[in-house]
Amino acid sequence: MGLTNSSVGIKAVDSGLVIQKQSPDDRVVALAGNPNVGKSTVFNGLTGMNQHTGNWPGKTVTNAQGCCSTKSHAYVMVDIPGTYSLMAHSAEEEVARNFICFGDPDAVVVVCDATCLERNLNLVLQTIEISPRVVVCVNLMDEAKRKNIKINLELLSTRLGVPVVGTTARKKKSLRILMDSLDQVCSGPAQRAPFAVRYADAIEASIAQLEPLVKEKCGGKLNSRWLSLKLLDQDESLIREINAYLGERFLQDDTLQNAIAQAKTILMDRGIENEDQLKDLTVSALVQSAETICQGAITYEDRQYAAADRKLDKIFTSKLTGYPVMIALLALVFWLTITGANYPSQLLSNGLFWIQDRLTEFFAYIHAPAWLHGVLVLGVYRVLAWVVSVMLPPMAIFFPLFTLLEDAGYLPRIAYNLDKPFKRCCACGKQALCMCMGFGCNAAGIIGCRIIDSPRERLLAILTNNFVPCNGRFPTLIAILTMFFVGTSGGAFSSLLSALLLTGIIVLGVAITLVVTKVLSKTLLKGMPSSFTLELPPYRKPQIGKVIVRSIFDRTLFVLGRAICVAAPAGLVIWLMANISVGGISVLNHCASFLDPFARLMGLDGVILIAFILGFPANEIVIPIIIMAYMAQGSILELDSLVEMRNLFVQNGWTWITAVSTMLFSLNHWPCSTTLLTIKKETGSWKWTAIAAAIPTAVGVAVCILFTTITRVFA
Repeated sequence: MGLTNSSVGIKAVDSGLVIQKQSPDDRVVALAGNPNVGKSTVFNGLTGMNQHTGNWPGKTVTNAQGCCSTKSHAYVMVDIPGTYSLMAHSAEEEVARNFICFGDPDAVVVVCDATCLERNLNLVLQTIEISPRVVVCVNLMDEAKRKNIKINLELLSTRLGVPVVGTTARKKKSLRILMDSLDQVCSGPAQRAPFAVRYADAIEASIAQLEPLVKEKCGGKLNSRWLSLKLLDQDESLIREINAYLGERFLQDDTLQNAIAQAKTILMDRGIENEDQLKDLTVSALVQSAETICQGAITYEDRQYAAADRKLDKIFTSKLTGYPVMIALLALVFWLTITGANYPSQLLSNGLFWIQDRLTEFFAYIHAPAWLHGVLVLGVYRVLAWVVSVMLPPMAIFFPLFTLLEDAGYLPRIAYNLDKPFKRCCACGKQALCMCMGFGCNAAGIIGCRIIDSPRERLLAILTNNFVPCNGRFPTLIAILTMFFVGTSGGAFSSLLSALLLTGIIVLGVAITLVVTKVLSKTLLKGMPSSFTLELPPYRKPQIGKVIVRSIFDRTLFVLGRAICVAAPAGLVIWLMANISVGGISVLNHCASFLDPFARLMGLDGVILIAFILGFPANEIVIPIIIMAYMAQGSILELDSLVEMRNLFVQNGWTWITAVSTMLFSLNHWPCSTTLLTIKKETGSWKWTAIAAAIPTAVGVAVCILFTTITRVFA
């Protein structure tokens, strides 16, 4: 295999996706598979760094394309979303189905997990019903060997009627064998007929009634047997795609409609009275076919091969230990993040502020006016430097740790544990995964809501994601916890206690998430919770190197880039407010004085509230703005120690009530600008974006006023 360089965009008309081909002769290959089968590893192994990413047309579902070549052909590999079935129930599954059915790929590679191959064959059987040009890639053969699972690939290939190749995606040699099979499939017509699923007699009779006419009308553009079955099923989203692909005249044909009616009459006469029964029988036939194909082809020499996983699941998912272990792991991640981020954050801060000093010298050298130096250096650059130095180190630690848990197979266990609480709130258990992603960045958590099938439940997850604090709010929470409740002596015990208290705050955030979700599901977003399939993948040893690279480039730098884009103009506004005076008082302090009466009701003061408002672009700058306003300085600054900061805050009227109220408001207030922009992009609606800002703000104000009122009465 060799990688190629330049590419040109060539549109795949039927799918709407622009395929990045190098030449018109390139073959387009769809890479399909269930989630957690190593599909992305296969894709990365084949294409290397020669990849292009984007969104599917009209969807917020990401696609990835990459180029690779053999001696015979050059290929464009299209990594379609992971799906368990082509009977689509979500945006991701619709995209996968539509590209295989209507995107006219030259071939489809279906990646399967060797350790649970029988279940994965469901997707394989559906795919070969649509296209005969299929290669089955049985991945994770190394794991199967370790678990003493033997697979007769030749027998499977004979039974399926398509090439079956065993791979270990991390080994290039096995991928070369895969490409050899792909060459054979793309070089000519199929040498044998793929396996045909045998359905119940009633369904087969209906298909036989309908198929000859369908074959005539569709002109060979689609597999007539598969299309006949789907016309009986009448899936609305699929019918729309068929209309777009074959033209509305196809389904408007009277003879075809009469044939469909006659076929449905056959079903009803034989006891299949509705579409649900038809779907159940269709799925049953697929499952039975997969069992038949695998019989004798897969040998389990050790029937207890999954015993270790089950023992771990008894700890991680049991009612007794599941939640304590989950909270303990969360506390460990926060402790590692807090402890590990201190030194690099200080180092980065020193370096960036050293650059600021050099910029100041340069502006003095060119005799630039003071206001220009203030705006560009003390305003824009200083805020940027602060955001980067405070935000980057925790993210660079948290995201890899989070990705390690994901790679090891633990995150689906969290969704399993939290499924019942979310279901009681009429929401989806997958919301737990989006919530976990929000710990790193709420914008990333919002994007993660795409995995939720139901639009109502996806919106619930989006509107409540901000109740878990992102790492941009960690510095504020940790500093206040340390100053007022832990002590500023430092040491391992101090950081551990900070992590435990921070975990307690986050558990409170999760509780508020559940309460608000329940309220929304009973008022603004009424509805019943949907069911979903949650696969608990086997525990795997994480690929630490790839995890670090992926988490840094895909998450850390992506989130940091967005934060920087909004922090720069914020620095300008903050500097102007701090340096423009009216009546001898800065605009910043005027605003703080105006907000002070209302802020006092919440247990805050005007300075704290205006700091949160000005921290809208990035939560990291809230504490520096408070310090700047208290010290009447013209730019953001940092004190040398938490002791100095505590003394400054106490001198300005802070008590333990102020500290708790500030933490409560930090936990519950409007999302940052990056998150709101992401919400607008995901929902396509300014209305829901405004509601997403209003809900946590209203909760934060109410909680702070309630806490302050109660404590002042009983204190």
